[in-house]
Amino acid sequence: MATAAHQAQAPTPSQTFFASLYEVASGERVRTCLQCGMCSGVCPFGYLMDFPPSRIITALRADVFEEVLATDTVWMCVSCYACTEVCPADIPVTAGLMTRAKEELLLAGNVPTELQGALENSQRYGNPQGESPRKRADWATGVEPAVTVLGRDKRPVDVLWFVGDYPSYHPRVQLTTKALARVLNALGIDFGILGPEENSDGDTQRLAGERGLFEMLAEKNGRVFGKYQFNEIITTDPHAYNALKNEYPALGISYPVRHYTQFLADQLDQLQPLLKQEVNATVTYHDPCYLGRANGVFDEPRALLEAIPGVKLVEMSHNHATSLCCGGGGGGMWLDGFQWEKAHARLSEWRVNEAVAAGANILATACPYEPPRFEDAIKTVKEAGVLVVKDIAELLAEAL
Repeated sequence: MATAAHQAQAPTPSQTFFASLYEVASGERVRTCLQCGMCSGVCPFGYLMDFPPSRIITALRADVFEEVLATDTVWMCVSCYACTEVCPADIPVTAGLMTRAKEELLLAGNVPTELQGALENSQRYGNPQGESPRKRADWATGVEPAVTVLGRDKRPVDVLWFVGDYPSYHPRVQLTTKALARVLNALGIDFGILGPEENSDGDTQRLAGERGLFEMLAEKNGRVFGKYQFNEIITTDPHAYNALKNEYPALGISYPVRHYTQFLADQLDQLQPLLKQEVNATVTYHDPCYLGRANGVFDEPRALLEAIPGVKLVEMSHNHATSLCCGGGGGGMWLDGFQWEKAHARLSEWRVNEAVAAGANILATACPYEPPRFEDAIKTVKEAGVLVVKDIAELLAEAL
């Protein structure tokens, strides 16, 4: 009979976690970490984390990953891709290391109550706010010409507009949604929406560690896509764009997809003659993490802004690939209370300060997480009293 010394030992938490990283695209590169610390240095909340990215890898190498699971500061990660952007070893720090660490924390029950509520709402209602799916197209009431809802109107369309959670339900972001509908109508675009059949894209839930929930939401959306005829998808939300472009195809759900700024930039020859009203303002543009850093879309939003009569475009000190995060990604949208208790600071306030320093009176956005976050920040930044937050779609609609 084999003695205990000869029996195979169960893998340690560190070994199990290391092995799981090999299931992530390029995840095996975690073994090439140079311990340069650049990932931890560029992380906006890295200074508050007991285990920022480089220390998580150190804990893995030291076979003490259980120490990471005993803390909660990994939840300060907002999945902004800054760490991935600067990694000299090309390790997928955001999508691999940090997302997997959050998944382990979820499995261990070490999850803030705020986040747990958003995840439960996503599972039950198909959106993190816990709103009724029947109300998902209510924002379109009164829009003329009437917005086509595919399940109701039963006709093919050229463009399926995947509206998203916050553009559908949040009162502030609904203004952006209506503005984009106005621009699409002005261009004569044949578009439709899913309305009550649309579910959350699930990308932020995935980056908050809920891969299973992401797959459930993606599969629901995939089944609905398959019911209707359209040529391409446009999204309001960079997170939805990222999911549909980079994550859904692995689940067998693959369609041509563009963020609305890409779509409209390709229509500039038709759009620019319609922009007749001057918007006399100094505008600075905030690059959303999942449009810019994660997917390399930098020029199209700026081209749209520069096409608006009267706009003077200026850059903040952090722009393009170095843009600061608004703080909403990776579950941060649902962790404001938790993060405030840890940091007594908000990333959105840092960004508003940069907009003021750039001399802007309009902070332009292209992500639905941002208008409410930046408008709240303006209330607490003394020098920001004259700053106004506008989505690019709103500025375009004003110029029509």
